[in-house]
Amino acid sequence: METLTEEAIDELVLDIARNAKKASLRLATVETNTKNKALLALADMLEASADAIIEANRKDLDAGETAGLTSALLDRLRFTPERITGMAEGVRQVATLPDPVGEEIERVIRPNGLDIRKVRVPIGVIGIIYESRPNVTVDCAALCFKSGNACILRGGKEAFHSNTVLAGIIKQTLRENAFESNAVQLIPTVDRHALKALLKLDQYVHCIIPRGGEGLIKFVAQTARMPVIKHYKGVCCIYIDKAADPGLAESITVNAKCQRPGVCNAAENLFIHQDAAHTLLPRIARALTEQEVELRVDTVAQGILMEVEGIPLHPLTEEDLHEEYLDKILAVKVVSSLEDAIDAVNTYGSSHSDTIVTSDEKAAEQFMAGVDSATVYWNASTRFTDGFEFGIGAEIGISTDKLHARGPMGLRELTTYKYLIYGTGQIRE
Repeated sequence: METLTEEAIDELVLDIARNAKKASLRLATVETNTKNKALLALADMLEASADAIIEANRKDLDAGETAGLTSALLDRLRFTPERITGMAEGVRQVATLPDPVGEEIERVIRPNGLDIRKVRVPIGVIGIIYESRPNVTVDCAALCFKSGNACILRGGKEAFHSNTVLAGIIKQTLRENAFESNAVQLIPTVDRHALKALLKLDQYVHCIIPRGGEGLIKFVAQTARMPVIKHYKGVCCIYIDKAADPGLAESITVNAKCQRPGVCNAAENLFIHQDAAHTLLPRIARALTEQEVELRVDTVAQGILMEVEGIPLHPLTEEDLHEEYLDKILAVKVVSSLEDAIDAVNTYGSSHSDTIVTSDEKAAEQFMAGVDSATVYWNASTRFTDGFEFGIGAEIGISTDKLHARGPMGLRELTTYKYLIYGTGQIRE
């Protein structure tokens, strides 16, 4: 679109936010079957519009290649017919999920007869700030819509054409199904000032969910006037206890690091008890090396592994332990006790997903109680931190906050609650 002045952008974003709030109030009372019908129509429309989506996506890919985006970033940006089909299937899956709106959380009848019910309601207007992946436009719109929320989408410049055509398909589907099309809106400019303008509008926008790099998320968290549900990064940790089963220690570590190393629930740090390090670390290191994992080891681990043939070692730095590699790189540190392991996870992890491997139930319970993370595992891979794996369906992200949501954010996490009080004429004395 044409270049706009900052004043024009302020007015544009304000208009979007006002319309979103109006739409949210209407959407909050729509019946589940009506919402599901629109979602199924959207899935069909996406598949029918595959050629238009791929044509718009090609403009983004061409621009990305000219700008020198890496092959990994271009792959995240790329749409194929198969990916469009998968995106449509994801919308159909959202339609099958239970609608949280109206769900009764608690109920109490007071001695005076007041019937007090705590029920789930939509949050209202949710701003989604995201980068790279254009499928987020559809995924987040579908989840917000099903949970009764209006959403304002602000994608990155690298996917502008793809996001624009997808938002147009969503709005067309809403109109054709007698919905207020302002329930889903894309900010139609990549000017950074638009983001700043949106983050000031707390009277219309009830929360912001940023998805992207750590720099973007920190900027949003520091600038926004409304609540922000954050996921800074995924520095996930494995702790191999002195009572760990060798087979489990190997398989869980390899899976957590290698099954898909470029995602937020992949392991980045391995802590191992000193009493197990001499026997288990060589076995685990061999298995990781076979998977082409680069090991960055502390001095104790280096002393154990330097005599094992065929395992390249790299010195570990303090910065390494804080790093989200999203690659086949693993930091390795030997700890002297369970308490030291818990302290290491809380110090270097990002409160995302951490696991202990042990056959000692008491040690597992102490670890799970002591580690301050959204998800803590015992004898299982961190790779399970996912909405579908948890049985809650599609997710809008993984929150490492403590309020209002923590861990995989499904439909229920996109709601708040209110109290409905039924009386028979009670008055307060």
